[in-house]
Amino acid sequence: QVRLAEVGGGLVQPGGSLTPSCVASGFAFDVVPMGWYRQAPGKERELVADIDIDNGSETTNYADFVKGRFTISRDNGKKMVYLQMNSLQAEDTAVYYCNARWIKYTWGQGTQVTVSS
Repeated sequence: QVRLAEVGGGLVQPGGSLTPSCVASGFAFDVVPMGWYRQAPGKERELVADIDIDNGSETTNYADFVKGRFTISRDNGKKMVYLQMNSLQAEDTAVYYCNARWIKYTWGQGTQVTVSS
């Protein structure tokens, strides 16, 4: 059974940082491209960043609105994916989720990130 569990959100002031993490189980994590997504109130869920695997090398991609501020990484041994978020803005307030990039498993509960002074 596939399970995705996100932790590490919280309340942070504008300009602050957070690094949510996600632990995965139930599928071959080390060969599956992964992504971080977010959903703000009243908005559609959107892709924030993904980390792909190409011939054994990892490549990362970012939505324009987080480029230069967020960094996605993964630890295949621990079956975890991380999202380092710096220079957070109020517009980054959302519930953050991880999932496979191209195959959508059942979503986890997500982790709330609130950026507010």
